[in-house]
Amino acid sequence: MTDKLLKRTVLGAVLAAATAGAGWAGKADDTLNVAFTKELENVDSYFNSSREGVVLQRAVWDGLVYRDPETNEYIGNLATDWEWIDDTTIEFKLREGVTFHNGEPFNADDVVFTVNFVADEANGVKTQRNVNWMKSAEKIDDYTVRIMLKEAFPAAIEFLSGPVSMYPNEYYAEAGPSGMGLKPVGTGPYKVVEVVPGAHFVLEKNENYHDSPKGQPEIGKVDIRTIPDVNTQIAELFNGTLDLIWQTPADQAEKLATMDNFTVANESTMRIGYLTLDAAGRTGEDNPFTKLAVRQAVAHAIDREALVGALLKGKSQVISSACFPSQFGCEQDVTSYEYDPEKAKALLAEAGYPDGFATDFYAYRNRDYAEAISSFLNAVGIETNFNMLQYSALRELRMKEGTPVSFQTWGSYSINDTSAITSQFFKLGSLDDARDEEVKEWLDIADSSTDPETRKEYYSKALKKIADEAYWVPMFSYNTNYVFNNDVTYTPTPDEVLRFTTMRWN
Repeated sequence: MTDKLLKRTVLGAVLAAATAGAGWAGKADDTLNVAFTKELENVDSYFNSSREGVVLQRAVWDGLVYRDPETNEYIGNLATDWEWIDDTTIEFKLREGVTFHNGEPFNADDVVFTVNFVADEANGVKTQRNVNWMKSAEKIDDYTVRIMLKEAFPAAIEFLSGPVSMYPNEYYAEAGPSGMGLKPVGTGPYKVVEVVPGAHFVLEKNENYHDSPKGQPEIGKVDIRTIPDVNTQIAELFNGTLDLIWQTPADQAEKLATMDNFTVANESTMRIGYLTLDAAGRTGEDNPFTKLAVRQAVAHAIDREALVGALLKGKSQVISSACFPSQFGCEQDVTSYEYDPEKAKALLAEAGYPDGFATDFYAYRNRDYAEAISSFLNAVGIETNFNMLQYSALRELRMKEGTPVSFQTWGSYSINDTSAITSQFFKLGSLDDARDEEVKEWLDIADSSTDPETRKEYYSKALKKIADEAYWVPMFSYNTNYVFNNDVTYTPTPDEVLRFTTMRWN
């Protein structure tokens, strides 16, 4: 069967299913039915690092500050205003009259407890970079609090508008991360009424939600199920048991966009895809990726333009720097490696591998992207043993032992600052496969300087060396396809956060 005939047959079957016409149940009972593709390891927002976790975090909890995704303006949320007392102290005036979902009043005690808990490395917050810049917090009065930083950290407000959520001190002291994961309690626009770990989450509108810049929720209930298979998600979209799916692959989204029953919205994201290479020799001092010529060969072996054009499509773009272009300090004038398989082979020969070599290759998502990348490597003589793992399993492996080469992605928790990605992975932490002391020194200066031009200068130094040394092979930015039925109105934002508060029934 030809590819054209196959597509026509699939499209015909899909149209038949659509016109067979199940009624959309979601609007009738005010329940938005949504699918997650990846299993969420823990609903507690400090103990997961997945995009699904970010989505629930923004729905269930609030931060002190909110960043408008359209204007990038910082607006008070649980805080009404704030001021820098000095380079390492921020004072916040808190919003009065806010209550948590369990009835606890929100006040300075909750901020102090949350900050002091998450800032303590012994408590094991999953992504330390999100919180380890804070030293402690102290109560001035019931609605005034100061957060002390370990050192000057000019991106503090950006982080406080993103991954740093406020928790109820009394409840969390008793429940801890495991209890919060099973019975989450926040101040956010939706409260969690059911959790089946990793599989099913039910949210209900918070009728007492405060006057937040997030906006008031209109849809009464959000029912989220984990459905790993995209084809199953699409089938459920047709029969009306799902109202919205997202992260839909480009080829399926293109077919769905031809149908009157659905809206397909494509939006760019801050997520980038890249290869991380074991330059530091964590998997063995003699592994090939400790050699610069091998890393450069990998960079030249991959046709990034072809990947974007054939697989990602939409608003994706080729990326050459180890950050997302819109992030503050993301230097774009760095070494870029054009697709040149012959040069890749020559570099391998120069490094002592004229016949290539074999290596383990790891990935956790987008198998089709990862397999295409693997094929490009195979074509120049780097024979890959392909390993597809769950995200948490691959992360743990990389933290404990490292991997020779792995396909990774990072969405920066939607934080519009280079410190949220480059500093996350290049400051000698457990996920740093370069272990370059000079890069760390430059990033430390950029992360702590209060002068924007100094920050830009030292991020530039770090990013240029990362590119010159091919510690990473940045490849592309992601876009996301959101597909929803005609009962739903939704305009996605470029930060890859699924916002239930901005969804409406038609």
